[in-house]
Amino acid sequence: MLIGEVARRSGVSARMLRHYESLGLVRPSGRTGSGYREYSGEDIQRIFQIESLRSLGLSLREVGRALDDPGFAPSALVEDLIRRTRERIAAETELLTRLRRIRAADPDGWEHVLQAVALLQALGSQSADARQRAALSSVGEVPVEALVEAALRETEPHVAGALRWALARSGDGGPALLGQALGSPAAAVRERAVRALAEMSGDEVVEQLRKALADPDLAVRGQAALALGTRGGADAVPTLIDMIVEGGNDTDAADALGVLASDAAAADEIATGLVARLADEAAQGPARGRLTQALAEIPGVRASRALVELSHDADRAVALTAGYLLRLRDTR
Repeated sequence: MLIGEVARRSGVSARMLRHYESLGLVRPSGRTGSGYREYSGEDIQRIFQIESLRSLGLSLREVGRALDDPGFAPSALVEDLIRRTRERIAAETELLTRLRRIRAADPDGWEHVLQAVALLQALGSQSADARQRAALSSVGEVPVEALVEAALRETEPHVAGALRWALARSGDGGPALLGQALGSPAAAVRERAVRALAEMSGDEVVEQLRKALADPDLAVRGQAALALGTRGGADAVPTLIDMIVEGGNDTDAADALGVLASDAAAADEIATGLVARLADEAAQGPARGRLTQALAEIPGVRASRALVELSHDADRAVALTAGYLLRLRDTR
């Protein structure tokens, strides 16, 4: 079969067939009397083999080794191809995401496009200072999706604070996206989402914070409880008491309980919860001391009676703390 017919049947151009021949990938088995290349059935089969391997992403050099080197292991090459393909997909996905975000910014000219690109790049910078400057400059300039993504991965406290500030001023969309992050398998990501929600307002924010109260990680639900506590959310009380027992942000938790104890009924309910945990055998030593101190923030008869009882507690540290708090209440 002559080269023109091979090209028509295989879909490989005559020019590419000559290139394959120059590389030694496939050589026509014969020549006609006029000197034209003549391909045998085996030659054509090899052409299809070359094209099949190229379709997997192999270079022509790799194709030659795969076909001619008996010791060439396909498993190692396939694994390498998988790695390269994943890297290429990741790069293309990142580009697509960036393009969508620029489109969402609704640029009115190339200057606006370039500004958005610069801010998006700065949000992903290795420099914490550059990320912070970008966060403070990004309000209204980059889509909320980019700010949420940056906030969820940020580990530097001052940069994270700037991103939360920008998110709180970014308009609609932030609470819903942060709510989606509450389903992340990483507790650190969920906690960052709650911290960002805590600086926002609105019914949707409260709904997401209440959802976070069911989180299995105490640090996550603790941040949600502190935020809800400042909003008068009584459903945060059990988690706030858990924080006092565990000793994580216990001072802030006690302050939040004091805010929630705004009326006699709420104060007595909170005092009852604290007393119940004091009676729990699982609460030992330092935990009982923290629970006793938390009663100082709770007004009302129930808390005062609890302190009187605790002033005679078998744990001397608890008894002394309760007695001191009672004297302070009498002074007030």
